[in-house]
Amino acid sequence: MGPDMEPLLRAWSCFRRRKFRQCAELCSQLLEAAPSEQEPDTGYSVFEAAWSLKTRALTEMVYVDEIDMDQEGIAEMMLDENAIAQVARPGTSLKVPGTSQDAGPSPAVRPVTQSGRPITGFVRPSTQSGRPSTMEQAIKTPRTALTARPVTSASGRSVRIGTASMITNPDGPFINLSRLNLGNYAEKPKLAKALFEYIFHHENEIKIALDLAALATEHAQFKDWWWKVQIGKCCYRLGLYREAEKQFKSALKQQDMVDTILYLAKVYMRLDQPVTALNLFKQGLERFPGEVTLLCGIARIYEEMNNISSATEYYKEVLKQDNTHVEAIACIGSNRFYSDQPEIALRFYRRLLQMGVYNCQLFNNLGLCCFYAQQYDMTLTSFERALFLAANEEETADVWYNLGHVAVGIGDLNLAYQCFKLTLANNNDHAEAYNNLAVLEMQKGHIEQARALLQTASYLAPHMYEPHFNFAILSEKVGDLQRSYTAAQKSAEAFPGHVDTQQLIKRLKERFAML
Repeated sequence: MGPDMEPLLRAWSCFRRRKFRQCAELCSQLLEAAPSEQEPDTGYSVFEAAWSLKTRALTEMVYVDEIDMDQEGIAEMMLDENAIAQVARPGTSLKVPGTSQDAGPSPAVRPVTQSGRPITGFVRPSTQSGRPSTMEQAIKTPRTALTARPVTSASGRSVRIGTASMITNPDGPFINLSRLNLGNYAEKPKLAKALFEYIFHHENEIKIALDLAALATEHAQFKDWWWKVQIGKCCYRLGLYREAEKQFKSALKQQDMVDTILYLAKVYMRLDQPVTALNLFKQGLERFPGEVTLLCGIARIYEEMNNISSATEYYKEVLKQDNTHVEAIACIGSNRFYSDQPEIALRFYRRLLQMGVYNCQLFNNLGLCCFYAQQYDMTLTSFERALFLAANEEETADVWYNLGHVAVGIGDLNLAYQCFKLTLANNNDHAEAYNNLAVLEMQKGHIEQARALLQTASYLAPHMYEPHFNFAILSEKVGDLQRSYTAAQKSAEAFPGHVDTQQLIKRLKERFAML
């Protein structure tokens, strides 16, 4: 790029090449100069063009797609004013686990999250949130992708975006929002759109953004669908879901867009209307046949409703349209593994490896698939690579936990004991490791240690049935029938279809009747 190139053109070139910091600096130099005359062909001055370009560059630095980023915090969950049916009909609610029309996979085969849903093959914002029954349960549960503790605020990224102006401008914010005359900007659509995105994404001032969008759509005589979508986004962030629904519906009437359908589906999901969201997606597929994002949206909803078979069918449809879709490949692979088909799961995970996905989770899954598919030569190699690639202690703990299962499978209980101990050294909240260590302690005859470990496991993960059931069995062996009965009841609540728990409760009731 020549040094004699016009500064505004250089800034635009940097923006196109995603060098946003450099673009903002060039625009700042232009803005420090005196405002120039208006260009005859555009009606905008170089000053206004540089101002607009800088707002866009600063926005792009912190831009996050609103469609995918959706996390409910404790406040949104526990203090939700929207009236929702307490006893939902089967297959119509996401808030009440186990209301699926199609029976989901058994917790004995596939582990579940705190909210009662099977662990998915791909971590998404929606899979990290849950619906705890009490505030105490929401707060005490460790926040990981497996336990589904809600985030403690509306979203951590909102805090980051709210302070982004100080990061990008050490001297202070680029635009003083409190002194803006929004009416003037609303009359200039090209400037108004750049300003709105700056306020919404960079400054995180949703109410000011909503005021600007309302003035701009009024100036456009309510004929601009883009502004209606932005008003809907603001209403959604402010918790005004019905208002957001009206705006998105109105925008769809004027301009049929895939993004608007996805925004509207988000509103229905937050209102706990998954069936309405499914119907919306299916109507969208009639107008946009084969659209991957719509197919993936349907698959995600079915997965959250425990309808794994339907979810898998739609993920297959996604792969017919886009055979490099990581989420679809990972979810189908996970479903195959838990359906006792590790050889087929191995093919899907190998496909991810061929596509360039190279992380701890993938090698962890490859190691498990190789072990259960009896390809022992690759098992330990995959786990070694997973340990090498682990980015944090939680990932390391998961790898050691799975290595413990491999050690149990080959009969080396001493190695298994060491692996589970290493799991707890890396992640002290790993309930499954506490449970498995307790089983090993029971086999060694260390009853008190086993009881302590099982109590810790059941406290950390009340949604798991295994610690409750094991504690009930152990208490029955030592003659503590009352504690055994209490733990068995908790196990039955976590997994109503567990036959051994039902038999234990029946046996205990007979013992109580004899007293």
